[in-house]
Amino acid sequence: MRLFYSLLLGSLLATRAYSQTPDSAAVPKAVTPAVAAPKPAKPSFLPFPIVFSQPETGVGYGLAMLPVWRFGQDTTVRKSNARLVVWRTQNNQSLVQLTHNVFTPGEKFLVNGELSYFYKYPINYYGFGPRTSRDDESTIEYKLVIVNQRVLRQVKRNVFAGLQYRLTNLRDVQVRKNIDEGTPQQRPSLLLQRPAEELQASTVSSGVGPAFLYDGRDNILSAYRGNYLELSALFNGRALGSDFRFSRYLLDARHYQPLGANSKTILATQLLGQFQSGHVPFRELANLGGDKTLRGYYEGRYRDRQLVALQAELRRLLFWRFNGAIFGSLGQVGNTVSDLGRNSLKATTGAGIRFKYNRRDRLNIRFDYGVARDGSTGFYFSIGEAF
Repeated sequence: MRLFYSLLLGSLLATRAYSQTPDSAAVPKAVTPAVAAPKPAKPSFLPFPIVFSQPETGVGYGLAMLPVWRFGQDTTVRKSNARLVVWRTQNNQSLVQLTHNVFTPGEKFLVNGELSYFYKYPINYYGFGPRTSRDDESTIEYKLVIVNQRVLRQVKRNVFAGLQYRLTNLRDVQVRKNIDEGTPQQRPSLLLQRPAEELQASTVSSGVGPAFLYDGRDNILSAYRGNYLELSALFNGRALGSDFRFSRYLLDARHYQPLGANSKTILATQLLGQFQSGHVPFRELANLGGDKTLRGYYEGRYRDRQLVALQAELRRLLFWRFNGAIFGSLGQVGNTVSDLGRNSLKATTGAGIRFKYNRRDRLNIRFDYGVARDGSTGFYFSIGEAF
């Protein structure tokens, strides 16, 4: 709870930059019938402190900057947003990450992506496949750079198509001692069973491919209603500087439905599929767990070439800036698509609290607690909804 109150205090201080909006701004008395149009609210670039705890990091601390803005005066154009986060954790993990979703004037283009730098990032590794055991846990460490960029042109209202590029540069992969116990692993890490080329001093995955997007959500930060459908493919190969040849196909379908006329209760559902072929290095395998997919499992607890997951979340306005949520998820990984139905499904459930950091744009800070089918649990802090 101390972590929660520390973050809440920082958030309340930072939200002062958002308190003046066109709807609430004082309007001076006019001496003529003409009334000047209100100026659009400027995005805030004021960083605010964050303190959090989750299974993959332990206690962490850092700074975040969350500007939201719109190009031009056309209110039918959805707002753009960005997120810059810098943090460090008790597990000696360091991250600098910039993500962005930019709608150009008239929504003629949608530009979104991610730039991340993980410096000496230790994580738990359990091998790959749907039957991995907790007894196979080992701690590995690496440095990682991710560049992911997508440029989509509007085909018609809410429909976009274009190209995407993704690069990951993985360096200095090492098997470490167990962080919690401070003792060496009793048996070799399963990571050492991966092909030797994946464990070189530096490896690169570089791919390009088409992307199609239908985005009919009323708000991309926290939707009350609408549908979202993403279909994309990514082809990694030597011609693009990649050390590995593999293909990735993604399906992400979401539906948002208010239950009642006042939109105080929202049902959100998501179907997610990731399908890959070729030599997929361990860091690029599809994985279950973490703060977005099957909350309750450690991120990467299950990883393989194929993944399918179904999630549902019931979101409810509570009071003031606070919302509540309950959620449930089912998912599976496998080496082939047919393997997805041969093992019992992974399942999680949980609940959470949302603090509306920016009421005008419905930007939430999220606290979730998830419980997995095998008894593992996780407490998560994140900015924005899981889906």
